[in-house]
Amino acid sequence: MNTIAHTLEFETFWDWLLLHPNCILRAGTLTAILCDDDDLHWQFSTEDEAYYVQAIRGKRLIGEIMIEPDPVSYVQVQESDRQGEWIFELIAENQNERYPAYFFVMTHGLDDDEEPQGRAAIH
Repeated sequence: MNTIAHTLEFETFWDWLLLHPNCILRAGTLTAILCDDDDLHWQFSTEDEAYYVQAIRGKRLIGEIMIEPDPVSYVQVQESDRQGEWIFELIAENQNERYPAYFFVMTHGLDDDEEPQGRAAIH
């Protein structure tokens, strides 16, 4: 993999993600992956301090990821070894370990003019 482009806060990433649903190739956790397809669309919601990412075909729910933001310390952004793919890892940390609790593979990274301005990014 290439070097880390930068990190940002979860809320900043979420705000940016809401503007780029058609750019998601894959999204997942340590145990599940949702893959994009021509007849799917991505839908986002929040409820009771949880964030939801849903893959929808027509009006039918195909898969859903629930993101608990509290354990997410930051989002790490890096270019993938696969051309045209960017990996956004939602990193959780505790006293013993650091691991990607959730991930999104996107068709592009953050461009300087696209980076959300509402919350401060960490560079």
